[in-house]
Amino acid sequence: MNLLEHATSALNWMGVHAATNPVDEPWNSHDTQVLIVAALGIAIVVVLIVWAKFHAFLALTIGALFVGIGSGIPLDKVTASYELGVGGVLGYVGILIALGAMLGKLLADSGGADIVVSTILKGRPATLPWKMALIAGIIGIPMFFEIGLVLLIPIVMLAVRRTNTPAMRLGIPALAGLSVLHGFVPPHPGPLAAIGILGANVGFTLAIGLVIAIPTVIVAGPLFGRLAARWVPIGAAGAGLAVSETTAESNKEKGIQETGAQDPTATRSPRFAWTMTTILLPLVLMLLKAASDIWLPKDTTARTVLDFIGDPVVALLLAVLLAMVTFGTSVGFSASVLATKIGQSLLPIVGVVFIVGAGGGFKQVLIDGGTGTAIAKIALAASLSALFLGWIVAVLIRLATGSATVATVTAAGIVAPLAAGLGAGQLSLVVLAIGAGSLFFSHVNDAGFWLVKEYFGLTVGQTIKTWSVMETIISVMGLGFTLLFSLFL
Repeated sequence: MNLLEHATSALNWMGVHAATNPVDEPWNSHDTQVLIVAALGIAIVVVLIVWAKFHAFLALTIGALFVGIGSGIPLDKVTASYELGVGGVLGYVGILIALGAMLGKLLADSGGADIVVSTILKGRPATLPWKMALIAGIIGIPMFFEIGLVLLIPIVMLAVRRTNTPAMRLGIPALAGLSVLHGFVPPHPGPLAAIGILGANVGFTLAIGLVIAIPTVIVAGPLFGRLAARWVPIGAAGAGLAVSETTAESNKEKGIQETGAQDPTATRSPRFAWTMTTILLPLVLMLLKAASDIWLPKDTTARTVLDFIGDPVVALLLAVLLAMVTFGTSVGFSASVLATKIGQSLLPIVGVVFIVGAGGGFKQVLIDGGTGTAIAKIALAASLSALFLGWIVAVLIRLATGSATVATVTAAGIVAPLAAGLGAGQLSLVVLAIGAGSLFFSHVNDAGFWLVKEYFGLTVGQTIKTWSVMETIISVMGLGFTLLFSLFL
């Protein structure tokens, strides 16, 4: 069942038998009701996460059930609607998150990340900020933000000490590279969730996301890093590798290593060429599929093969299988060690997977209850595009909850009916605009804010001047580029 059918079904439950698109119908009392209920539902989620300290999964689940009941969905169908949304998202996104976590774990433990860093850092010190951004972008492709941050911090501090460079001059480019990849590019959870909810094309989104990511990283990273270094002129002595006990314990619980060092059980290091091949393999395969969708006729053998191997699940699976050799047996890991590491890679992502799933359930009750249709009516009346509306909603939820993932999945669900008739390119731009909005002004309710503060030894004010401003630059530039691309796609 597609999004329009869901919206029509929701109206039929309330006795409204729409023979046409429900978005084209006049405003009615039910539209007012569902908007009030949706606002209350989002407020419940925010209060439970921020004030009551509920886990986001529980908060989203409670909020979804409240919205479903308040929107008039029959009681015997509320949980079915929520479960449909959870299953619809996790049936696709959950697999990709798991495969991405496996690839990232093997990259880190084999020493592959160290090889990339040590190879790229050779050369003149003046190029270090740009190289830091490049390293962060490469490592950030298969890794979650927190894990990539832990891997890069020792490298940043080592370079700061060796070159006597201000810490923010090198730290901001690294943070920008990681953050942009996390918000814009599959296979990270946020973009994947939005792609699944909106029905966007992964290959198109990946291609456009990479194009937007490059100038965004340049401005928010090396260029803004110069200004941030003046605002917060600390060196290695002021940017500590010492991590608070609370942060260290939190990282331990998440399965995050405190350094990017190679696992002691590895007897050899992976080669740089094979490391890059393994990291970039899924991106290349997905981009080839996107290109074949544009340039190759259907029903040809080449198109069929590329559609198969370029599917994100197959592409990431092939990368993981290759990594089991390049980052596994070739560095000395036995079969039992490899199996253990694969299992360990799944532990840190359990919370993320369930948050994404609950977000999908929240999205579904918004659609089935008619909230999405009501918002679409307002957006059409105000001439607001799905792209701009998605960015605004993501910004508001990000500021309230601090979670980029919660902001992404909720905003995608809200704008889904408005985006239902868009082409592949426009859908990808909506995904990217939502991803940009989900990064806006990270502050004290965001775990990433505290990770950056602790690892760099900053005060709260210094973290806002550097990290929070950098995130805002990324968000605004992301919106600007998506609006620019929307003129041509």
